[in-house]
Amino acid sequence: MEEITGKIHSVETFGTVDGPGIRYILFLQGCPLRCKYCHNRDTWDINGGKNRTVSEIIKEIKRYTPYFNSSNGGVTVSGGEPLLQANFVTELFKELHKLNIHTALDTSGSLPITDEIKELLTHTDLVLLDIKHINDEKAKALTCVSNKNNLDFAKYLNENNIPVWIRQVLVPGYTDDEHDLNELKKFIDSLSNVKKVELLPYHKMGEFKWKDLGIDAPLEDIAVPTKDQIDKAKKILNI
Repeated sequence: MEEITGKIHSVETFGTVDGPGIRYILFLQGCPLRCKYCHNRDTWDINGGKNRTVSEIIKEIKRYTPYFNSSNGGVTVSGGEPLLQANFVTELFKELHKLNIHTALDTSGSLPITDEIKELLTHTDLVLLDIKHINDEKAKALTCVSNKNNLDFAKYLNENNIPVWIRQVLVPGYTDDEHDLNELKKFIDSLSNVKKVELLPYHKMGEFKWKDLGIDAPLEDIAVPTKDQIDKAKKILNI
């Protein structure tokens, strides 16, 4: 039987911010969202990337197991949106668990929860869930997509006791409204499976990718958040 392949955008072999410990980060190609602050604009096209098999990737990952073992690290699959390739990620995570390697899924949870996604989550040790915006209309304005699936995904993780880190990007004028942050805090407090809350300050390091594609970055004129703005948001979210 022909081995399943995934569309791969890129790899980071020594990641330290997308999950615990030292991690191998696999960025998949394709995303249904159109986030104005996206720092991986070149991952949107599902037809891009390079096809690779699970066995090819596992062979490469094995070289880094000493780093995983010494730091309680593992492998994180990100994107793009990895849920678009749920079957591929499931097969990868199954093989990683045979090697006792920790698995993490970095996702927006923006797709309807299918049987394939449910199966993937049974092989996922940790979900890094990016809540784009707690307000649905503002989420649509920021990402072109409703937040309904995003929040339903968070609830599903909670109901099934799947550990999660909640993340939100702090974008001045978009996600820093005090009322919205308080509503986000209420939502997070309604979940019992949250192991960590991360506030990710908006940055401009990915703007060159928009320009390389001949596209104007939508938030090119937006300044990065100040220390006071970051501290205020962290205080509201109690982090």
